[in-house]
Amino acid sequence: MVSVTVGGWNELGAEAQAIRTAVFVEEQKVPLALERDAADTTAVHALARNRLGLAVGTGRLLQADAPGHPARIGRMAVSRAVRGASVGRVLLEALMATAGERGDKEVGLHAQITAFGFYRRAGFAPHGERFEEAGIVHQEMRRAP
Repeated sequence: MVSVTVGGWNELGAEAQAIRTAVFVEEQKVPLALERDAADTTAVHALARNRLGLAVGTGRLLQADAPGHPARIGRMAVSRAVRGASVGRVLLEALMATAGERGDKEVGLHAQITAFGFYRRAGFAPHGERFEEAGIVHQEMRRAP
């Protein structure tokens, strides 16, 4: 059982960054300079906490970068100990609900190939060709909120 808080970086950033560092930098060996960026300050963040109040997952939602482009979900990360326990799904749906509430017509994301099935089961469809980002193969995927 998890609860999700949606808010800004000032409120959720410290806990979100700790999870992202553990997953992306330590586990996946993504360079810290690629994992951190200025978009965190303007993004909407979601933070999942377990029943003890400990942060176990995070993700963020960015505004569309140009008219006609989708909003973008990114930096989805779930602590290793709770993967497969629906934390990612709860985070994803909280971010999608936020996108719908603010009027986004479409949401895109760059799915790591290892997470492709997770996003497909959540209703996302592939868009374009696969590509490499931070040394990891990704697939852009999109869905309406």
